[in-house]
Amino acid sequence: MYLNRKLLPVLVTFGLLAVMIAIGSFRYTGFFSTQVLFNLLIDNAFLIITAIGMTFVIVSGGIDLSVGSVIALTTIISASLVEKQGWSPSVVIPMVLVMGALFGTMMGAIIHYFKIQPFIVTLAGMFLARGLCYVISTDTITITNSFYTTVAQAKISLPGGSFVSINVLLAVIMLLLAIFLAHYTRFGRNVYAIGGSEQSAMLMGLPVARTKILVYTLSGFCSALAGVVFTFYMLSGYGLHAMGLELDTIAAVVIGGTLLTGGVGYVAGTFLGVLIQGVIQTIISFEGTLSSWWTKIVIGLMLFVFILFQRLLSERRSSAKSLN
Repeated sequence: MYLNRKLLPVLVTFGLLAVMIAIGSFRYTGFFSTQVLFNLLIDNAFLIITAIGMTFVIVSGGIDLSVGSVIALTTIISASLVEKQGWSPSVVIPMVLVMGALFGTMMGAIIHYFKIQPFIVTLAGMFLARGLCYVISTDTITITNSFYTTVAQAKISLPGGSFVSINVLLAVIMLLLAIFLAHYTRFGRNVYAIGGSEQSAMLMGLPVARTKILVYTLSGFCSALAGVVFTFYMLSGYGLHAMGLELDTIAAVVIGGTLLTGGVGYVAGTFLGVLIQGVIQTIISFEGTLSSWWTKIVIGLMLFVFILFQRLLSERRSSAKSLN
C-alpha cells in the first residue's frame, strides 16, 4: 500500500499526459502522429538531461538553481574555443563536461561542509556562471564548425518514416543510466535515504558527505551535457541562453511526482513531466491564436495543483505512520 502511494503522483502524471495527448489528437489534425511526438523529444532533449540531474538533487533534499547558467556557460565556452580559438571539439566537449562536474562538486562541498542552504549556494553559482558568460562575450557566437553542424543536422531514421536527432539519443541514454543509478545502485539508495532523513542516514553510517557532493557533481555534469546538446540544437553560444530554465527544470521534476521535501521521486516521472511541458507548448502552437506565455500560465497552475496534491499525500502518510 505504501509503495502504491509513492507511485500515485507518477501515475497521475502519466494519466494527465495521456489525457492531454488525447485532447490534442481530437482537436487538431495531425497532432497524434509519431513525428509530432518525436519532435517533443527533439525540442526538449536538453531539458530532459537537465531534469535528470535535478531529480537526484531534489530527491536528496536539495535544490540547484545554477543549471540554466551552467548550460549558457557551456555554450559560450564551446563556441568561443571552437570558433575564435580554433580548438577541436574532441577537446572542448570533454573539457566543458569536466568543468560542469567540478562546478557541481564545488557547490556540493560548500553546501555540506559549511552547512549552508542549497538555495543560497546554488543561487550564488547561478550568478557566477551567468556572469562568467558575459566576461567571455556579450554577443552571440555562431558556430560554423563542421562537426557541430553535422551533428545538428544528423537524423536517425526510425520505422514509419519518422526520425530523431542525436540529441534525443543522448537524452535516452542518460535517462536509462539515471534509472539504473537511482534504483539499482548503492548510490541511488543512499540518495533516497538522505532525502528521507539526513540525520537517520548519518546514524546508519551512510556516506552522507560523499553522496551529497556526488549528487551536485552529477547535476553539474548533466547541466554541462545539456549545454553541449543545446549547443548542437542552437549552433551558437550566448550568455542569455537558457534563461529561466532552472524553473522549467524544477517544474518538470515536481510535475513528475518528486517531492520537494526529498526522499520520494522517480526519474521516469521527471521524463513524463518534461513531456507534459512539451505537449502544452505543442498544443499552444497548434492553436495558433494563443501567446506562448500561456505555456507558463498552464505550467504554473499545474504546479499549484501538484504541490497541493503532494502536501495531501504527505499528511496522509504522516497520519498513517502515527496510527501505526
